[in-house]
This record gives sequence, structure tokens and C-alpha cells, in this order.
Amino acid sequence: MSDADYALLADFRATLREFMAFSENQARSMGLTPQQHQALLTIRGTELGRATVGYVAERMMLKPHSASGLLSRLEEAGLIIREQDKRDQRKTFLRLTAEAESVLESLSLAHLEELGNLKPLLLQMINQFC
Repeated sequence: MSDADYALLADFRATLREFMAFSENQARSMGLTPQQHQALLTIRGTELGRATVGYVAERMMLKPHSASGLLSRLEEAGLIIREQDKRDQRKTFLRLTAEAESVLESLSLAHLEELGNLKPLLLQMINQFC
């Protein structure tokens, strides 16, 4: 590894951290914690609206009981609804409320704009890696 390799990795991590700080600030400006924002995005991004507590836990790298607590707080805030599977009563699926959809759309548009701003820099860095 050369000094330039270390500098590039440091710059890349700093840029990623700047994006994460942007994301955290955006979530807080909408009255959400960063984890709540990520949970909403995870639920919304699930194919065919089949998000479960286990799926959210896996995607967010949380223990199931931690994900369940996070989701309970979102439910109490009126941002998600739990719905039992009609075919298998043991399964519960998660769905965003209209309010959550609106908040998430606003956050996502801001994130896409920021990523568009960072794209040239990130691509330049990635192209310098091995």
C-alpha cells in the first residue's frame, strides 16, 4: 500500500461520513431519528410490500428484538401499520402510513439530490481504486 492509497481510502471514508451526516441531519429535520428513517426506507424498498420485522432486522443489522422496538415506536408515532398475513396468521407485514410515505419521499428526494452532487467525486475516487 502506498501513501496515496491510504489518502484515497481516508478521503473516501470521509466523503461517505459526510453523506451520512447529511442524511442524519435530514432525518432529524423531519422529526425522525436516523434509524427510523432507515427503517422506513427499508420497509418502502421491500419488493411487493412484504417487509417483516425479521427482514428489517436483517437489512439494518439489528437483533430482532431491537428492530421490533424500533418498529413499535414507528407504529406509536403513526408511521407504520402492522398487518397480519391473511394466509398465515403467524406472519405480520409492515406498511407505511400516508404520513410516512410523504416524509420519506421528501427525505429521499433530498438524498438523491445530494448523491447527484457527490457522484462525480465518488466516481473519481472509485475509479482510482484497484
